[in-house]
Amino acid sequence: MEMTAALLKKAQQRAQELGLPYTGALLPTEAIQILQKNQSAQLVDVRSQAEWDWVGRIPGAIEIELRMYPGMQLNPHFLDELTRQLDQTKPTFFICRSGVRSNQAASMASEAGFNECYNILEGFEGNKDDSGHRGNISGWKAAQLPWVQS
Repeated sequence: MEMTAALLKKAQQRAQELGLPYTGALLPTEAIQILQKNQSAQLVDVRSQAEWDWVGRIPGAIEIELRMYPGMQLNPHFLDELTRQLDQTKPTFFICRSGVRSNQAASMASEAGFNECYNILEGFEGNKDDSGHRGNISGWKAAQLPWVQS
């Protein structure tokens, strides 16, 4: 538990330094360490259905679209689904493709009363490499963390 507490503290300091409106910001490798040690932590994947189907899924993640494919309009039921499926008192980690939508989701959840919201920086696929491809230099996939593809 000491390692988990240290990682959470680091994430909280990072969020303060970046001026984020939620509890903390984690790197993918930090997030997986906490998720494996802290059974109460909840992982929410806010990518679109198309991304889950075509790019890959994180086993055990709760999937709630923040923006819906193909138009990427805001899911009007996002907060309702989040509140129905998760415990607002437990640490909640948000991930998307690159960290942008999950930043928005963590902000919205914090504002809606979730106690501990964390954004997973770099997201599932991370930044683009020199060839314009994601998933190779940063993010959940590049760190070789658990994921599956159908």
